[in-house]
Amino acid sequence: MPVVISTPFGFGIDVTFWAELFSAPSSDIIESLFAIVGWTVLALIFFFMGKELWVQYRFLAKYLKKWKWVLLAVDIPALYIQTPKAVEQIFAHLSGAKVTPNIGQKFWMGKKQKSFSFEIISLEGYIQFLVRCESEYRDLVEAAIYAQYAEAEITEVEDYVGILPKHFPDDNHDVYGVEFVLAEEDSFPIRTYPSFEYNISKDLVFSDPMAAILENFSRIGKGENLFFQIIIEPTDNSWKEKGIELVKKIVANKKGKSKESFISNVGGLPKALAQEAINIWDWNFEPTEREIKKEDLPGKVMDLTPGGKTTVEAIEEKISKIGFKTKIRALYVARKEVYNPGRCIEGLIGAMNQFHIVSRNALVPHGFTEAYYFFKNNLLNFKKRVFCRSYFWRLPKSGGNSYVMNIEELATVWHFPLPFVKTPLLQKSETKRGEPPMNLPLEVSEAGVRMKKVGVREVEPEINIPSSKELPYA
Repeated sequence: MPVVISTPFGFGIDVTFWAELFSAPSSDIIESLFAIVGWTVLALIFFFMGKELWVQYRFLAKYLKKWKWVLLAVDIPALYIQTPKAVEQIFAHLSGAKVTPNIGQKFWMGKKQKSFSFEIISLEGYIQFLVRCESEYRDLVEAAIYAQYAEAEITEVEDYVGILPKHFPDDNHDVYGVEFVLAEEDSFPIRTYPSFEYNISKDLVFSDPMAAILENFSRIGKGENLFFQIIIEPTDNSWKEKGIELVKKIVANKKGKSKESFISNVGGLPKALAQEAINIWDWNFEPTEREIKKEDLPGKVMDLTPGGKTTVEAIEEKISKIGFKTKIRALYVARKEVYNPGRCIEGLIGAMNQFHIVSRNALVPHGFTEAYYFFKNNLLNFKKRVFCRSYFWRLPKSGGNSYVMNIEELATVWHFPLPFVKTPLLQKSETKRGEPPMNLPLEVSEAGVRMKKVGVREVEPEINIPSSKELPYA
């Protein structure tokens, strides 16, 4: 018998199908609803998967082929005094590389944001600061560095990653890698360089955090190498909205979303259902003023504890500065006869702990190249191969999720050490480089095309970095 619902507009709506559907058993209702609307969910899933695959295909086929990377070695004069504030300004300068591709550039040209890699390497004890960028941004990087370090020497060098093993297990070398991630939400800041200033007399003293980091690089011996990279991508200001919401939660005395596991969420489901049933049963219950919980009242800044106030101030300070999507990795590579990652990796992890503040954030190790239990050897070799591939190509999205650090945090973790940091074999420019006189004679080549100023010292790297003609992980 048909079921028709009359309307005030003079016509009826036949709802016979829905009446029969909802009068059926629950299993039949679920099956019918899935047959009606379930395909739309699958269609959306395939649509978004296809969109991402297409963008990646266009990126690899069109845009990536035009990229040409350069690796720049940066040497600072030994007695040049600059605080990490100068490096903070370098990172701020690089935020100008932010691009926002339109629909055509993204889906047809495959255009994506280019990244920068700030690195510290120790090749058998020889320590060098490096910056890797795409050739389009080489002038931007050099201008940013020279603006803060006018006497710096910047030299293009051959990429050192050619020494990484190409297969695992390798007959001669072994590797150990680790990533560093933020322990809490991006909006919580780590301890930054202003916190390393203290007074022991009338003068202000700066305890350079780079001293603890470089100490591990100086312990590298013959046949050993230690690499450290910070990959950054310029990003928009959308990440700051989470910081604003987090401040509101703290002021309102509400706990933010904690990182709960799937099991804990499922375990709390019966309790939530029971609470919901009680709320439905007491739907007409109106609490009096005395029964209203204190947590339901709006919070005030004056009600926060001293620690809560400083945390709110720190969050607001972080989101007030420019941020970059960040990925930090460290890789130890050595010949098997001298392989000992405990010589430097554990010390490096300890050095990163100096940026930890209990009520805020920390850089913690994550994603070790370790394996246990089932298929240990195969899984370990797979992890090492993936980690070396990610380091080799400086992949920002490989491994753990990237996170946002502002320019002050980045300058704290990576900056040129102050002169009092006495690190052996740290490459620094020894003399001040000056411009030649204007009336200096010019030497003309035979072809009459190339002209070279006589007397200009050509800066050459003092170490032969291994060749990388055979690119692994291609």
